[in-house]
Amino acid sequence: MGDVRSDIREFLSSRRARITPEQAGLPVYGGNRRVAGLRREEVAMLTGVSVDYYVRLERGNLAGASESVLDALANTLNLDEAERQYLFDLARASGPTHRRAPKSKPGPVRASVLQVLDAMSDAPAWVRNARHDIIAANRMGRALYSPVFDDPHRPVNTTRFTYLNPAAREFWRDYDQITRDAAAMLRLEAGRTPHDPDLIRLIGELSTQSELFRERWASRDVMFHRSGLKRLHHPVVGDLDLTYESMELPSEPGLVMNVYTAPAGSPTADALRVLASWAATQEQASALVE
Repeated sequence: MGDVRSDIREFLSSRRARITPEQAGLPVYGGNRRVAGLRREEVAMLTGVSVDYYVRLERGNLAGASESVLDALANTLNLDEAERQYLFDLARASGPTHRRAPKSKPGPVRASVLQVLDAMSDAPAWVRNARHDIIAANRMGRALYSPVFDDPHRPVNTTRFTYLNPAAREFWRDYDQITRDAAAMLRLEAGRTPHDPDLIRLIGELSTQSELFRERWASRDVMFHRSGLKRLHHPVVGDLDLTYESMELPSEPGLVMNVYTAPAGSPTADALRVLASWAATQEQASALVE
């Protein structure tokens, strides 16, 4: 994943490069500018710090930067909510306590959470961790993501599937955007837990085996994954346009439940009913084999 100082340096320089003087409200005079976006001295002026101090920040030294300075810098660079959190996470990671022992990993999903999953018989749902491992899923969730579960690698990981399994290009109808989102979500988590060995291994695996992942990772983009539209092509029921909600589980720190639905009467709702019938048949067939 790289060291924290290089992460800071490349993140701040990339965000600075995308802000034009006009966007920052600065006057633009004739002549060619030698840098893309804002100059360091312009960022320093807009943030209210000295040029020398900002240069130290951009070189990777966020340790000791006050919350007010980080807020001002985030405003200058027009960071969104996810980018602002990433900046603060990088600042914490660069502090003197950043190598403290990692928090305990989430354990097995509690029985009550599994009961909630199973109670949602009509809606695909599953629980994942911050590395995108699927920890638990209901029957509809397993059916919807059957190509992901068919991947022999364990634990089941949606980002590994996206980048390393050729079936992903047909399964994700918005494949290009899915790859961008997946890398951005992992980048955000890498800022929060930069020394998580499992996350380091996953990013190393993806970086080694996927040129596209290396390209997406280098963009330094970060994002939250909370709600939206997911467009899939399922091998059994065809195209699906699903609305998803991603909800953190307060009783299970580090885990998130994803639930997918479709408007009543829509073609996708009809397809989900067919999928439910197929999933039940598959489950019965598996039980007979066992």
